[in-house]
Amino acid sequence: MIEKALKGNRSYWIWIASLVSLIVAGLSAYSQQRWFGLTVTGMGRDASWGLYIAQFTFLVGVAASAVMVVLPYYLHHRKEFGKTVIIGEFMAVSATMMSMLFIMADLGRPDRLLNIMLYPSPHSMVFWDMLALSGYLFLNIISGWAILGAERKGVPAASWVKPLVYISIPWAFSIHTVTAFLYAGLPGRHLWLTAVLAPRFLASAFAAGTALLILVSLILKRTTGYDSGKEAREKLAVLATYGGIANFFLLGMELFTAFYSNVPAHKESLQYLYFGLDGHAPLVPLMWFSLIIGLGALVILLVPALKKSTTWLIAACIALVLSIWIDKGVGLVIGGFVPSPQMEIFEYMPTSVEVFVALGIWSLGLLILTILLKVAVAVKMEQER
Repeated sequence: MIEKALKGNRSYWIWIASLVSLIVAGLSAYSQQRWFGLTVTGMGRDASWGLYIAQFTFLVGVAASAVMVVLPYYLHHRKEFGKTVIIGEFMAVSATMMSMLFIMADLGRPDRLLNIMLYPSPHSMVFWDMLALSGYLFLNIISGWAILGAERKGVPAASWVKPLVYISIPWAFSIHTVTAFLYAGLPGRHLWLTAVLAPRFLASAFAAGTALLILVSLILKRTTGYDSGKEAREKLAVLATYGGIANFFLLGMELFTAFYSNVPAHKESLQYLYFGLDGHAPLVPLMWFSLIIGLGALVILLVPALKKSTTWLIAACIALVLSIWIDKGVGLVIGGFVPSPQMEIFEYMPTSVEVFVALGIWSLGLLILTILLKVAVAVKMEQER
């Protein structure tokens, strides 16, 4: 089936060439990091996580969000998701691949992964995270490709495929829960030391990931003519709304607990992000922008007349994704390191090396997604003829 990805119009090949060029630029930047070490990044003793872990955290949520179409389609037999479920599964494959690559980039030397594999420890959250991500990647690529191959032949999928799909449902919840535990397991960082971090991660994942799924389905409709169905998009918009409401509710709980209790250790990180701390306020405009556009997206999604408009739906989905990307990436990661345990303020800023490595990984992920969706759309449209 992969040969279907080798056919496309001029715009398709321009898109592929653009992604390949960014991948090459990313590899060039990574070679500098590999040669000179992590000193070429903006990270250091006081901010040991940065752009790489921010992208990893967001993308794990995108990968987990595939469950929002897999669960209703396979467990509740909601046929309106029939054309969307393969898009969700292949999005999960691409997002999981990017998540793992960002972990490798953050390790500095890729051979350090051998320490996790050769000396596994059940006390290490990194070990459980690697196990969860690699297992989820396997489940989605095997089940998605097998089901697509069966559809192409016009026969039912093999009997062993359905169990993999069912296993992937709780596995989707586990990958982002374990990611949250990576943060919450660090007692020296009070912004992350909260019991609601895992529920907040899942809520934000289901909001942003589902919104991305709507955007991808609309892009496919525009570029290929493959329409996953208006009813499916309307249901996905409802799921994104619920996820967004839950996410902002949990954020409100964090703000109330920190500022009403007035405990400095719990308050200072959020104060730095939203109001500034000791004259340092570089992220304040960005965090308020994230909050405003996120709430604005929910208003659009809650008004039926606006939600039914494709233009407003696209605007709401873009705003929701951008809001959560800023909150989970910039806010959560950088804010967790301010102030440091020594009560110092270190303002992290990614270097050009980090930016190009990140762009390269994103481009590779989009290239994988493009190829998988090109094959999936070609097979689906053949069956419709």
